[in-house]
Amino acid sequence: MRKYEVIFIVRPLEEEPTSAIIEKFSKLIVANGGTIDKEDRWGKRRLAYPVKKELEGFYTIFYVTCEPACVDECDRVMKITDEILKHMIVRTDEKEA
Repeated sequence: MRKYEVIFIVRPLEEEPTSAIIEKFSKLIVANGGTIDKEDRWGKRRLAYPVKKELEGFYTIFYVTCEPACVDECDRVMKITDEILKHMIVRTDEKEA
């Protein structure tokens, strides 16, 4: 099991649909054998530049422990979800020498 940070920006919607999208990815990670150690919702922020014609987005970060296959599936689903403006998945655990 490895540790990752899953950071994504959701298109600015009402509170309920935004929470539903965040919950969708939370359930996806758990369904693929991962655990969410911490969830941090930064809220709606102004973007530095327009992304998909949007000037604002709802930032969320998950601190996750899972296998690489779980991250691959999460990445795949984020790429095809229209409500996700941008996402990034970073491995945070130390490499063993």
